[in-house]
Amino acid sequence: MIISIIMTVIGAATPILIAALGELVVEKSGVLNLGIEGMMLIGAVTGFAITMRTGSPFAGVLAAMIAGMLASLIFGFLTLSLTSNQVATGLA
Repeated sequence: MIISIIMTVIGAATPILIAALGELVVEKSGVLNLGIEGMMLIGAVTGFAITMRTGSPFAGVLAAMIAGMLASLIFGFLTLSLTSNQVATGLA
């Protein structure tokens, strides 16, 4: 019973831990990105939609990666090139 609960918690927490690790790297570079969870959601929804449309899990994973990269690229462009507020941009 306890082992089952621990395994479920570890499985559910893994995506959040990976996002936290990514945010840690971004914070080390001096950028505050509060939109990490939203970028993960964009990737997940895009990956699901493409997988359902094409029937190919590989295409879904590829689309999820591209969508997450595009969301991150937009955030980076706005905050670094246009010097917009990092908190407001990350939460928008």
